[in-house]
Amino acid sequence: MLRQISGRIDIDKLVQRFKKTTLLVVGDIMIDEFIWGTVSRISPEAPVPVVAVTHEDLMLGGAANVVHNVHSLGGRVLLTGVIGDDRMGEKIKELMAEQKIDGRGLVAESGRSTTVKTRIIAHSQQVVRFDRESREPISTKSQERLLRYIEKNWVNVDGIIISDYGKGLIIPDLMDFIMSKKRDDGKLVAVDPKMNNFAFYTGATILTPNRYEAEVAAGKEIRDDDSLMEVGNQLLERFASQAVLITRGEEGMVLFEREGEVVNVPTVAKEVYDVTGAGDTVISALTLALAAGSTFAEAAVVANYAAGIVVGKVGTATVKPEELRKALSGRAHS
Repeated sequence: MLRQISGRIDIDKLVQRFKKTTLLVVGDIMIDEFIWGTVSRISPEAPVPVVAVTHEDLMLGGAANVVHNVHSLGGRVLLTGVIGDDRMGEKIKELMAEQKIDGRGLVAESGRSTTVKTRIIAHSQQVVRFDRESREPISTKSQERLLRYIEKNWVNVDGIIISDYGKGLIIPDLMDFIMSKKRDDGKLVAVDPKMNNFAFYTGATILTPNRYEAEVAAGKEIRDDDSLMEVGNQLLERFASQAVLITRGEEGMVLFEREGEVVNVPTVAKEVYDVTGAGDTVISALTLALAAGSTFAEAAVVANYAAGIVVGKVGTATVKPEELRKALSGRAHS
């Protein structure tokens, strides 16, 4: 039986603790490009809409969006990852500088292209997306620079987020290094996983797979509460984590703790316009809350409300403390 989460969260105190909390994000960095327009006719060349472009936006994406989310919530944050030695790589540096986010952990790899996801949006609906990316493992030289940065900053952070988009950054040697350091001092390591890399995450504090990723990792379909329980508990055991948070879209989230009950966290999203970056918001808010002293259940609630806010916005969005305060202050307590 899934238990419903109850109890009050002092969001004012938590937000104040965010300001004293520092996270290190390690992951695949990218640009989210949005081309906005309107559609009034179908192309005479093919049965596709003709989008009349009105404007374009470039936003931090992937691990850089995780960083942007932590920063927007008031946390201190560092980022390390690989970008291309190209125009979009320079744009990432510019965007981070504009937000006053430390960019010294960025590693520009010669011959590698910066990952760019381009979305065409018309009348608040995504028409098509196309990706420009490299999925090849990062170079040995880039890896060495990442390891030096992680080693240098490890003692100064309260937690680490692994943001894995499967673009070649999260490789066995890098994860072995991080997990070895975690075993030494027990530091919080939260992972937003990619299906093909689950074996790398053994020993992480918490994993946040979506439903499909959880099913693939467990080799079992989630059909009902019983199969959900089997999948969650199997992931806890297989990857030796303290907790697993399975995100299920409109069905909310379910938290499995090694030393606790299974907790159902119902969705709070009133309207869903765009799920772009929602996973980034979940891992950001969850880890920031955990590092600031919340329990797993409390952090899951905070992450759920943060995700409910961003899916009500179009494009790659973030959450501000006042939005989170307002959302949680309206939460019914039991």
